[in-house]
Amino acid sequence: MISIIVPVLNEAENIPGLHQEIVSVMTIIDRPYEVLFIDDGSTDDTLAELRKIDGSDTGYLSFSRNFGKEAAIIAGLEKAAGDAVIIMDGDMQHPPSLISELIEQYEAGYDQVVAKRNKAKEPLSRRLPSKLFYQLMNFTSTVHLEDGEGDFRLISRKVVDAILMLSENNRFSKGIFEWVGFNKTVIEFNHIERESGNSTFNPLKLLDYAIDGISAFNHRPLRACFYLGLVVLLASVAYILYMFVNIAIHGVEVPGYFTIIASLLLLGSIQLFSLGIIGEYVGRIYIETKNRPKYIIRESSAYEAEQGGHHEKQYTR
Repeated sequence: MISIIVPVLNEAENIPGLHQEIVSVMTIIDRPYEVLFIDDGSTDDTLAELRKIDGSDTGYLSFSRNFGKEAAIIAGLEKAAGDAVIIMDGDMQHPPSLISELIEQYEAGYDQVVAKRNKAKEPLSRRLPSKLFYQLMNFTSTVHLEDGEGDFRLISRKVVDAILMLSENNRFSKGIFEWVGFNKTVIEFNHIERESGNSTFNPLKLLDYAIDGISAFNHRPLRACFYLGLVVLLASVAYILYMFVNIAIHGVEVPGYFTIIASLLLLGSIQLFSLGIIGEYVGRIYIETKNRPKYIIRESSAYEAEQGGHHEKQYTR
């Protein structure tokens, strides 16, 4: 059985066409499947569209508010019953036609089959920030990420179970997929422009997402603060010794106004920068200690209720 998880946020215009394409592909493949739409607190008619397509092989969960794509992904993984799970976006930029190829590679023995987007036709204004992010991420992180490899992938039940063992609230799926390991293969597809609706990501959200990724899988920024502070300390001691020797030989000259101001600005900026990095980690510790649910379900489909057992009662995670 194949479970297909589709996180959506304000994608009312794309849902009917996407669902129809998925059903067409799975009908040709001719194997059991389920489609789980995760509505991440949409404010348009997304939920109304999901209610229309609720059926024997399609269900949905609707969050009480916007908890973020990471929460939507983990909710889908917790509910998925398939032997393999495919994660794809609801904006039609992840072509359902690739599902058959993902399944073929899974049947060949791969636990992770990643669809890598070819970004050659993307504008430079989008490719350059992405490239810089992945370079910085790979320089500072304990996991290695490839530019173009996103959430669009098939993962086996073994990978799903491994991911569900990770209980942190601050999640970065791209890093988690790499951290859990297992054998992986990659297939490429060309970048597809969005046909309907607007992207919910803006530059500020992308920056927040980058910070989440960099801080989620490494402690090197903290180590960098230590080394930076050590270098500044040694340089300051050397400068003090130099000034002491110079005063002992030549006497006191004109007070160094520029030197004092420059030193204060340098040390002050380093301290603020370091406190910002430390604060980012402390903030994450604070959030984790609260142990709040990753999401709250406002409404679930009839398909979800028909699964029986725990599916009917678990409204929070």
